[in-house]
Amino acid sequence: MNLPIYMDYHATTPVDPQVVEAMLPYFTEKFGNPASRQHQFGWIAEEAVESARNIIAKAIGAEPREIIFTSGATEANNLAIKGIAEAWKQKGNHIVTAATEHKSVLDTSKKLEKYGYQVTYLPVDEYGLINLNHLSEIITSKTILVSIMTANNEIGTIQDVGAIGKLCHGRGVFFHTDAVQAIGKFPINVQTMNIDLMSLSAHKVYGPKGVGVLYVRSINPKVKLTMQMDGGGHERGIRSGTLNVPGIAGLAKAVELVVGLMDVETKRMKNLRDKMWNEFQSQLDEVYLNGHPTQRLPNNLNVSFLNVEDNALMMSMKDVAVSTGSACSTVDLEPSYVLKAIRVSKERHHSAIRFGLGKFTTEEEVDYVINRVVESVKKLRELSPSYYKQKRVVNV
Repeated sequence: MNLPIYMDYHATTPVDPQVVEAMLPYFTEKFGNPASRQHQFGWIAEEAVESARNIIAKAIGAEPREIIFTSGATEANNLAIKGIAEAWKQKGNHIVTAATEHKSVLDTSKKLEKYGYQVTYLPVDEYGLINLNHLSEIITSKTILVSIMTANNEIGTIQDVGAIGKLCHGRGVFFHTDAVQAIGKFPINVQTMNIDLMSLSAHKVYGPKGVGVLYVRSINPKVKLTMQMDGGGHERGIRSGTLNVPGIAGLAKAVELVVGLMDVETKRMKNLRDKMWNEFQSQLDEVYLNGHPTQRLPNNLNVSFLNVEDNALMMSMKDVAVSTGSACSTVDLEPSYVLKAIRVSKERHHSAIRFGLGKFTTEEEVDYVINRVVESVKKLRELSPSYYKQKRVVNV
């Protein structure tokens, strides 16, 4: 076992060696531009891109022409929301999302508000789930888009995406979901789930950073988007820019691998995750799970250790890489807006640690992390006046 141990797989993942192998030829001998259709170098690159399109489409139940390559999920989210807002502004100006969405959805929505769009930010319950009845009530004739993430990147809560999609389609509203954390964790089918737009990212599934996908439904209903980057009309006129062929080849291989190993890996990660949680509960008091107890990602564990500051706990075990929340919000020193949205207490809020397991996490590493966390929490609590006072009162 090598130190430090990585348990921040929600932030990013190491690139699978098989993915690297799939990418390598497109850096050197197969370096052509897929838009160069006058010669063999371009044809070979285009063939790689179209092969990737087929692989990704098959994995999510889509058609290859519905796969649009982007620089990542942040761009995909921006393109989906702004693209719908601009293309359908004659129909309406109302967008619905949730308070616990990724910043690339929330900040994009706030930007649109400055241009006269009305955005409803749905509250969530104590587990992070939206209320479908509430969603139904706030959809109006002016609503053009609902954007709800499939699985939350901080607390792991999984929304009932199929029910949300069915509701949206029944009301004639487009449905977009950020499925970055969900792909490869459980089956996703854009047809049966009534998804019109879906964002994916390579670096969350053991692929390279800087490449992602926006799925855009082409029929029943046909989704029309206004492109947000001009210049060249690439990707069916939806997203201009020279395609990242090595990244796209890597993304396709990564998706193929995680979907192929999904059943085995999901069970394995869930068992390791549950082992951690059970040991924390048995060896420590005042530990609380944040997020839904069962309807959550198999590799996610967000725990509050009361009377221990989150940053102090992380600093006390520098040989373990964990986090206090989203890697996309690290410049913000404010407490997690996701934990705030599920209304955890101030004490739980400031003592929350997110553990993210992955395909390279071993049981030996999990055992080591359990021991380090328990040891560190006990040591820090000994130095905590509030914990000492609390235990003294209990003993009396």
